[in-house]
Amino acid sequence: MIKLNDIEDVKSSENPIVRQMSLMGHEQVVFCQDQQTGLNAIIAIHSTVLGPALGGTRMWNYSSELEALNDVLRLSRGMTFKASISGLALGGGKAVIIGDAKRHKTDALMRRFGAFVDTLNGHYITAEDVGMTPHDMEMIRQETSHVSGTPKSMGGSGDPSPVTAYGVFMGMKASAKFKWGSDDLSGKKVLVEGVGHVGMNLVKLLSKEGAIIYCTDVNEERLSISSSEYGGIIIENKLAYDTDIDIYAPCALGASVNDYSLSHLNCEIIAGAANNQLGDEQRHGQILLDKGIVYAPDFLINAGGLVSVYSELKGYDLDEVMSKTENIYNTTLEIYRKSEVEGITTHLAAKQIAQARIDRGLSE
Repeated sequence: MIKLNDIEDVKSSENPIVRQMSLMGHEQVVFCQDQQTGLNAIIAIHSTVLGPALGGTRMWNYSSELEALNDVLRLSRGMTFKASISGLALGGGKAVIIGDAKRHKTDALMRRFGAFVDTLNGHYITAEDVGMTPHDMEMIRQETSHVSGTPKSMGGSGDPSPVTAYGVFMGMKASAKFKWGSDDLSGKKVLVEGVGHVGMNLVKLLSKEGAIIYCTDVNEERLSISSSEYGGIIIENKLAYDTDIDIYAPCALGASVNDYSLSHLNCEIIAGAANNQLGDEQRHGQILLDKGIVYAPDFLINAGGLVSVYSELKGYDLDEVMSKTENIYNTTLEIYRKSEVEGITTHLAAKQIAQARIDRGLSE
């Protein structure tokens, strides 16, 4: 295991990894390898100012370790802002395991990863993310207590996806209220890109609301379920951005709001569950503002899952978890008002609110 932290004068370092850590404000990056299980993972701790760094572990078949590193650095920073703007006593961290979850994942690999997490002595607490399941959290739990989102049979909160989806739904309704004067989504055309655990739960909520739902995904089985159970209209990936819609809900991987999609999208609101949706936070955020497209900051409206797993640490019951997640509606409107008054992007408005709380934590 290699740790990159407590390095003096990192800004002058020629090491590109350390330089990127410095630019993004990370405290620590840990590279984990184990030949016996085939584990190849990276843990990134962005901040522990407000509390231990809590963030899920993602297993993905990255094309390179550099791609995995860039992802975990961006994701962990997003977790810092997510925890802060949600008012939680948590910092931001994230982990990625390089590999195909369907082919490379084993219980032994999960347990070995848990052993690496344990060496961080609680500075990082892991949970479920893309490519992971409550069973994986159970395996990790055998090696460390620094894990959340374990199965309910073990006293944990279980799969956080339904709560994450509910928070996104609340953010979407707040966006509708701001844009159209009503948060009623019935009859609104919503494109859900990615119908995994969170996306499918969002489709379910939208179906109950009476929205017209378009679904796209690389997984044909998931698309079939979204259509047969919730009335989702299946759209080919290559045609998705050209579909006439009211709301675009990115619920797959990040950077889907980019030069290409913005040149094709015909929508008035972007509100989804994916992390790091803006390919370039400043430039693409400004393009959305200039186009009059309401953008719900991802690290705010997808924070329900974090609230859920945090409940394991603080002993919240489900009613309190849902109440805190429902408040995403009010916070989203607060951010829109700040953006409108100050003439800044909604992403920047949300970051400023989150950063102010972190700065107060630094001064206490």
